Amino acid sequence: MKKNSFLNDILQNTSCPQGFWGRMVLRGMNRFHASLARRGMRQVDWQPEWNVLDIGCGGGADLKRLLKLCPQGRVYGIDLSEESVAFARRHNAGELDRRCFIRQGDVCSLPYGDGAFDAVTAFETVYFWRPVGKALGEVFRVLRKGGCFLIGLEAGDPELGRMWTERIGGMTVYGAEELKCLLSRAGFSDIRAIRAKEELHIVARK
Repeated sequence: MKKNSFLNDILQNTSCPQGFWGRMVLRGMNRFHASLARRGMRQVDWQPEWNVLDIGCGGGADLKRLLKLCPQGRVYGIDLSEESVAFARRHNAGELDRRCFIRQGDVCSLPYGDGAFDAVTAFETVYFWRPVGKALGEVFRVLRKGGCFLIGLEAGDPELGRMWTERIGGMTVYGAEELKCLLSRAGFSDIRAIRAKEELHIVARK
């Protein structure tokens, strides 16, 4: 495939959705990433009162799932893309600014206090975190002691992931061992990697 093909241009919206094609990608994410999110969320023992942050909240479908898993808590979403923030807000309009709070922001400078969350989730987004060490350090900071960090990835093998990294600018596919090492360096412990089909889910504790 040519580097500057029309399809490649559309695929750039997987990292930071913009405009018409960005909205199309967000609709697709909400639909086709649903099974990934469900399998990943089964790896965590959710508590009803938890406050949870979803980083790279995209179209907002995972925020809606988290609201059901934590019915007495609050759910926060953050995304670098203005298009994603607007889309996620529409998708969660019923709980917006009541139990669901969504804003634009950068994972490397999270606008939340230390220890603010019981859990943090990140689905299909770690690929684009730059620098990844700083981003993981920010996740560690905003988690309470004992808090849980859940990562969900459809691409968890760098070699197989080349079909995507050669087409999507700024994307890096990490293997399980590399991610575990990066998480450990950021201060996380009790790090578990779970394979489900071709997916990779990682659960780590502060």
